[in-house]
Amino acid sequence: MSHDTAGRLAYDVQKLGFAYRRAAGSRAVGDWVLKDLAFQVREGEILGVIGPNGSGKTSLLKLLARVLRPVEGVVRLFWRELAGLSQDEVARTVALVPQESQLLFPFTITEMVLMGRFPHQRGRGFAGFGWEGAEDLRLAQEAMRETDVTHLAHRLVSDVSGGERQRAVIARALTQEPKILLLDEPTAFLDLQHQLEICAILRRLNQERGLTIILVSHDLNLASQYCDRLMLLDGGRVFRLGRPQEVIQPDVLETVYRCRVLVDPHPVSGLPRVTLPGRESVKCEARQ
Repeated sequence: MSHDTAGRLAYDVQKLGFAYRRAAGSRAVGDWVLKDLAFQVREGEILGVIGPNGSGKTSLLKLLARVLRPVEGVVRLFWRELAGLSQDEVARTVALVPQESQLLFPFTITEMVLMGRFPHQRGRGFAGFGWEGAEDLRLAQEAMRETDVTHLAHRLVSDVSGGERQRAVIARALTQEPKILLLDEPTAFLDLQHQLEICAILRRLNQERGLTIILVSHDLNLASQYCDRLMLLDGGRVFRLGRPQEVIQPDVLETVYRCRVLVDPHPVSGLPRVTLPGRESVKCEARQ
């Protein structure tokens, strides 16, 4: 689909601020993790969120999924204020894929994928294994086909590789039937082949389903090649927001990351590509 002519707003964020409480039950908050964030995400686009460690990327995803609540500001989801929606209502529209998914019990891949139906099952008045209907099973099987984990259906989650587990986690998210997919470092800890597989799946879901995707990544090249726009955070604020060509620039990255980088066009896509300078010329500054 053409993202230049994408339709309505998926998210409208205005003056968003967030800080963690100093102690459980306390009203006092610590230092701002995010401050004065204002941005919009159009339906059907892929937005990459990048920035140094501690810049608030993961906290932002949790705020967009209503896992965390903002201290100030407003988040609108398809023009409805997120604060006024129940967690189930949000979960039927937004699926969050965390960086690490830990399951304490020996679930099979199919059982884990079916967990994505919980928000819809509760809406029908029940939830839990054994209550899945034919439609739940159909959607789970479709999601497993789309992420190429059908052959792993009866394997335990603990017995598959990291790349296979990540594909299964994305299948679980798809089983929620979301309009928006939020992903925190979806290719972290994966080898090159599995990184490319995950990126190909996300791009296909975006193009074929029109799925809106917001992903956090430390991999600047992945973000540049696969995202329509990038939002660069620094110190909890938006430093630059725009197309990859507008964000992946040497002076911009050197200001935020405090080290030298080289940027040139990718030989195939023409999009900006980041490389590090030779070790003899590396100059990094300690972050203040």
